[in-house]
Amino acid sequence: MASAPASVKAVADAVEARLAEVLDAETARWCALTPDLEWPLDALRRLVLAGGKRLRPSFCHWAFVGAGGAPDDPRVVDAGAAFELLHAFALMHDDVMDDSDTRRGFETIHAEFAAHHAGAAWGGESRRFGEGVAILVGDLAHVLADRVRPAGPPELDAVWDELRIELNVGQYLDVLGTARADRDEAGARRIARYKSGKYTIERPLHVGAALAGRLADLAAPLSDYGDPLGEAFQLRDDILGVFGDSGLTGKPVGADLREGKPTPLLAVAVARADGPQRAVLERVGRAELDDDAVAALQGVLEATGARDEIESSIARLTDRAVAAVQRAPLVDEARRALVDLAHYVADREH
Repeated sequence: MASAPASVKAVADAVEARLAEVLDAETARWCALTPDLEWPLDALRRLVLAGGKRLRPSFCHWAFVGAGGAPDDPRVVDAGAAFELLHAFALMHDDVMDDSDTRRGFETIHAEFAAHHAGAAWGGESRRFGEGVAILVGDLAHVLADRVRPAGPPELDAVWDELRIELNVGQYLDVLGTARADRDEAGARRIARYKSGKYTIERPLHVGAALAGRLADLAAPLSDYGDPLGEAFQLRDDILGVFGDSGLTGKPVGADLREGKPTPLLAVAVARADGPQRAVLERVGRAELDDDAVAALQGVLEATGARDEIESSIARLTDRAVAAVQRAPLVDEARRALVDLAHYVADREH
């Protein structure tokens, strides 16, 4: 498995410093109104600064540099911070929809606030209070993302608006597919592309190019790289959601199986399963799955060849992305960084 490229760290350090600056200022401003606001703002700060791979800022940065932008331009740092705040918004809302208990190794915001409500014996329903707070904190992150995002040409606004729409469309399709227990591979790949792949890789690349004033000539070559790599990213996420180390992923092993996520991994297994294997796969989506049941499902995903098929898809998609970026009219340093990022995205452990 690949470790994060050195090119990511410099980007991450600058973005994290900017995020801390923004969130500290907001906390000071609003806690002067009432100390009651310190708790939700601290929860947002903890999530945003609790690590994370900082992939979106990295792809945005290297597209910007590849298009001729200066590496130390503060605008691209602000763009990276905006992506991380937007990602925090998506994570908090996703955790509410999935009723997840942990995120990045910590208790999720809705679970934390619900537990405090119950312990304090406040009025109303603890679950609704926790979910309401998490939705509001997520909305705050969304607003801050818009405020931090740098100004630029009209193309920048158009890309930013489109990626937010795509994110919401993909999330809805995911919620719908989970509820209906959809198991078709084409639908699962569509969800992967719109819920995660495009807004993790392709659109950050486009934002970087737009910020440098070169979206018109770089949109297509960057999509040739970002689109297949975005799919590879989500396919790796699907593998980690079933087989990953919870100490690295920050989520329980088998969480996607308990939630019944409509992934290509599961779709391939269902299509290839025999009678007894199908009976095991029918247990996907049951929240009460214990470790033995998760292990049985993992066994079917292995035995049907579904895991191997997805691993092969990841390799093919990554090769396509690398070949595309090597043809792209980018600065050499950026091209090398994007090749390294492609291999990291495909082979990461969390």
